[in-house]
Amino acid sequence: MRIHGGGPFGAVVVMNGQAVGRGCNQVTPTLDPTAHAEITAIRDACRALQRFDLRGCILYTSCEPCPMCLSAIYWARLDRVYFASTRKDAAGIGFDDDFIYQQIPLDLAARSLPMQQFPTPAAADLFSEWTAKPDKIPY
Repeated sequence: MRIHGGGPFGAVVVMNGQAVGRGCNQVTPTLDPTAHAEITAIRDACRALQRFDLRGCILYTSCEPCPMCLSAIYWARLDRVYFASTRKDAAGIGFDDDFIYQQIPLDLAARSLPMQQFPTPAAADLFSEWTAKPDKIPY
């Protein structure tokens, strides 16, 4: 943040008392809206541990995770999260993650972003193929 590297957010993934992944907000320097501190820390930890499952790990982060980061935390199967500032604190300095939290429980038609399902046989076939795949790696 102090050297124009992104917003005021940082995170670390810890396993057995050792940092195994570090991250800071890199949205603006990488031009990647998904490069939040928690996401970059999870990516770093997964590379370091050579696995996509972070069971046995704890995430420490400077702010309550946004919905995207919270989803990644669940997908990574982290054991616990500790955070300093709240999403309301973040909204107070212009990071309105709380808006997304409010959108999630709404019906699709009520969300501010128009969304519509477009079912196709090909999409259904892909799911059937995955279900029948004997050598799939579940996650």
